[in-house]
Amino acid sequence: MTQRSITGQPPLPRTARSLPIALLRARETVMAPIREMLAESGVNEQKWRVLRVLDEAGPMDQSLLARQACLQLPSLTRILRTMEARGLIARAMDNDDRRRSVVSITEAGRAVIARHAATSRALFAELEAAYGKARMEQLLDLLEALDATALPAPFRR
Repeated sequence: MTQRSITGQPPLPRTARSLPIALLRARETVMAPIREMLAESGVNEQKWRVLRVLDEAGPMDQSLLARQACLQLPSLTRILRTMEARGLIARAMDNDDRRRSVVSITEAGRAVIARHAATSRALFAELEAAYGKARMEQLLDLLEALDATALPAPFRR
């Protein structure tokens, strides 16, 4: 007989085996040392992601930047205002579409990345050594596949 919750429905998975909770725990394992590393520069994890994406991919419009940095567009707009005021990024009108804004990283933004690059590499090398290189690659492959999985229409982003 299937166990039922107090609502009469089958129970949800135990939180110890819940994918959303497991992903949050894993995220904290990875992000806690990153947040600590970034605290000294006054750049939070969202700004760090923006800097990393722009440094890696080059100038891009805000919509694409929001997707690649895993941020909601309204949040990104607020974040970019503070980053621009600090001189970490620059914004310019798109030459082809004057309604669009193109964002690029500045030398000050690259300096933030350079200041933390060695520590960031060391943190991930330590994590990879503890978890195993092959398992880390497998985890990244599985997470990419999960991200690419099509959800039913009401759940799509």
